[in-house]
Parts: sequence; structure tokens; C-alpha cells
Amino acid sequence: MKAAVLEGHGDRDRIVFRDVPDPVNGPDEVLLSVRATSVNFHDIFTRRGMPGIKIEFPLITGSDVAGEIRDVGDAVEGWAVGDRVLVDPITSDPTRPGMVGETSPGGRAELLAVHASQLIRMPDNVSFEEAASLPLAYGTAYRMMVTRGAVKAGEKVLVLGASGGVGTGCILLARLAGCEVIACASSGEKLERLRSIGADHVIDYEKTDLREEIYRLFGKPRVLGGGGVDVVVNFTGGDTWAESLKCLTKNGRLLTCGATVSFDPKTDIRYIWTFEQHIIGSDGWTRQDLEELLRLISDGSLSPVIDKTLPLSEAREAERLLEDREVFGKLILVP
Repeated sequence: MKAAVLEGHGDRDRIVFRDVPDPVNGPDEVLLSVRATSVNFHDIFTRRGMPGIKIEFPLITGSDVAGEIRDVGDAVEGWAVGDRVLVDPITSDPTRPGMVGETSPGGRAELLAVHASQLIRMPDNVSFEEAASLPLAYGTAYRMMVTRGAVKAGEKVLVLGASGGVGTGCILLARLAGCEVIACASSGEKLERLRSIGADHVIDYEKTDLREEIYRLFGKPRVLGGGGVDVVVNFTGGDTWAESLKCLTKNGRLLTCGATVSFDPKTDIRYIWTFEQHIIGSDGWTRQDLEELLRLISDGSLSPVIDKTLPLSEAREAERLLEDREVFGKLILVP
């Protein structure tokens, strides 16, 4: 089969599109014909190397995978050839911990053998591209916004880093909940696209002071209540962390699922106690989160933002687009 193989840590030239042996599924596994896999910054971090995570090379990356079952292991029950499935990247089998596309082969290939416990049935009216956009980005956004953050109608929600996969997912989920959404990005084109998917207000935080703009829109937060926003979504960290706290109203919530800029920003904790703020962390997703997202797509409530679909042979270019911040929403690779 053809696959985009990561030969080792380094630059994008370590990704080689070549022939590799077909995988063989074990008795508790199925063999999938991969129909779509999405590109995530996690793939780039895996290529660059992450502290504490040892990777065995060569490796086929790609953690978000949707496809059709091609063969079923002898011990597998409830699944048949031709079933359309989304793969939950995190295995529930304690004897084989890890994540598809990181500690085991991923979806940047024509075929993938995966444990049957990781399969989620896809509704017939959900496309492979839509399903493959979900786990790492929309699954993370759903758990952060809904399962953990409990955003609700009428709340003002500020989303930083809004133009990527997680960010666009947060905007769509906030709009679905009935929130007033403020989205931040760093180019006029992205800001207009954020408006087109439901942002009520947009802020270019390279040209505009974030805190001053929030104060202009909603007033300065007051100890007795009023002003500011109810929720800030900040998975960038860095210099925006302290400013985010200053934008929150009394009893406001700061939601975080990562730190794409830096993980040890300066924090003025006086704002946390004075305004009785809640800092809520969210890590990954659950199977139930992914099943609910598939249901929302199936009933027409949610439409994932997909920027481009590229052939698998262009995996290097896909990662370049993501690294150079030229992607709005999700980017999909298809064999």
C-alpha cells in the first residue's frame, strides 16, 4: 500500500510518500480502508519531537481516521465488512496504551489495522471528511466547551486562536448553545471568515489591544458584577494568559486545553480571587463526546469547517500549510 511515512524527527522532508507492506489485522482487530484523515498540530509536534514521548521510526502518523471495514478479525463481534467507522485515536485496551498515529500506525495510509474497541459507527449522512475532522480538534473543543465548560445561552464567550480546528469548533459550539461570540485572529481574511461562521465580534490582536477592545464592547469588569465576558477560551498561553484573566466578569470562567505558545506564562492571581474566577482545564475527549458530535452533524446542527482536502501524496504540503498558519478550520488528506 501507499503511505506517507515519517522517517524520523526533523523537518518536513522526513515525510516520505512510498510503498509499505499492507498491515494484517489480529483476531481482535479490523482492517480499514482509510477514506480520510485530518492534519493536526499534534502530527507536527510528533515530527519535531516531544519531551517524554519516545517514537519508534518509521511511523505512519495521522490520528483522526475515518474509513470502511475491509476485514474483521475472528474475535471481533458486532462489526462487518463495509461498515463506515470513525476511529477513536485513544485505545481503551490497557494492554496497548497510546494513540493512533503516535505510538501505533496512523491514518496517512491506504489501510489501517485497529483494535475493534476503538471503532465508532458513523451515521450514513456523515461524510468521511466530516468524521475525520472530529477527534483531536472538535472532540477537544466539545469537552472543553460543553462537557467541562458548560457554556449556555446568553453568555459572552471570547475565543483566542479562533481560526484553527479547535478554535472554529469552539465558535460553532458556542453559537449552537446560544452564546454571543467574540473571535480573535491575526488577519483580515480570517476575521471575515470567522464572522461567516457565526462570530458576533472579531478582534485582530496583532493590531488591537485585546483587553481594551473587550472593555470597549462590554465595559470593564467590576468587583460587584458586570462588564467583561463570561467565558474566555485560551489554549495559547503566553502573553495572552494574564490579559485573559483581566477580561473576565465576576464569576467568569477561563477554559484551557493546551498551550500552543507557552505553558508557563506570568499570572496576576489577584484577579482570580478578587473576581472569584474559575480556571477550568480540559484534556482530550471521551467516546461519548465523539458520538454526540457525530449526532450533531447527522441532524444538521453542526457542520465542521473544512478548509482543504488534499491527496495523501501531499502530506508535506499539508503540514506546511498548517505550520505557516494558512489553514482556516481543518485540513483533510485522502488516499
